[in-house]
Parts: sequence; structure tokens; C-alpha cells
Amino acid sequence: MKVLVAYASKAGSTKEIAEFIGEELRACGIDADVQGVETATNLAGYDAFVVGSALYTFHWLKEARKFVSKNHAALASRPVWIFSSGPTGRKTTDSKGRDLREVSGPKEVEELKGLFHPLDHRVFFGAFFPDRLKGTAGLFARWIPKDETGDFRDWKEIEGWTRSIAEALQTST
Repeated sequence: MKVLVAYASKAGSTKEIAEFIGEELRACGIDADVQGVETATNLAGYDAFVVGSALYTFHWLKEARKFVSKNHAALASRPVWIFSSGPTGRKTTDSKGRDLREVSGPKEVEELKGLFHPLDHRVFFGAFFPDRLKGTAGLFARWIPKDETGDFRDWKEIEGWTRSIAEALQTST
């Protein structure tokens, strides 16, 4: 069983989640490659996929959307799990009391599900370090309130999700 963990990351925290998922899959005895979506060009040798993207303004990054659009046939023919990394801050609900993981996106999740029918989609809290951003984005990022910056990733949650993927893959072979 060989799995590709493909990701799109703007400032590195989604890449770190993808690398963690790859490590966990390998710890479960699954051969896993971790690649950015820009370099993941040949999907033929993989039996399953985990695809993730950072969320910005409720959307996956353009590179991730392009990757799934270009590779939807390969993704539709094998098991796929998707994840999004996005909400940051100490609050877990929005002003209306809704779970931020449920309302943060991506807005194209239904489109993704229509293209290749992922077995699960999970939104994880992300990390936001303004100093990792360059240019105009970095300038605006410095205005973000301090309580919304930092690392809010729940590694135990990500580990549990990854282990459920490993179990599903091991029972399907």
C-alpha cells in the first residue's frame, strides 16, 4: 500500500501537518510520500491519497484547487481523504456559536466531493505566524490581534484522524 500525502501551504504550517500525517502513516506500516501539490505530478504509483490545503478566506489555495481539478480522475479511482488547515485563535466557535471547523470552509468542499468522493474531510486548527509571511500579506498580517497568532494545531486530533486512515487502508487490503 503506497499513499501520497499532497499539500498546499502558504506559510508552512499545512506542510508540517502533511509531514506529520506522512510520519504517522509510516509508523503504522504504510508506505507514504509527502509532496507539495506543485511537485506531485505522477499519481500512477499510488494506492490512496491524502490531500490538504491551507484555508484563506474560506477557500483552499489556488494550487490545491488546480491539483485536484487536474488529477480528479486518478483521485476518483482510489481512496482519498482531504483536510483543511485554517482557523486560528483560542476561540473554537464563531459569534453565532457555530464550531469554527464546520464553518471555516473550504467553500468548494461540495465541488471537491463531486469530483472524487473523498472518504472524509477534516478541518484542523492551524498555526499563524505573521513573520512567516512576505510582502503585502506579511504587512497586513501584523495587524492581526496577538491572541489569533501562534500555533493552534491539535496534534492528538491529527494523529487520531491519521490512524483512522491507516486502519481503513489496512482493512481494505
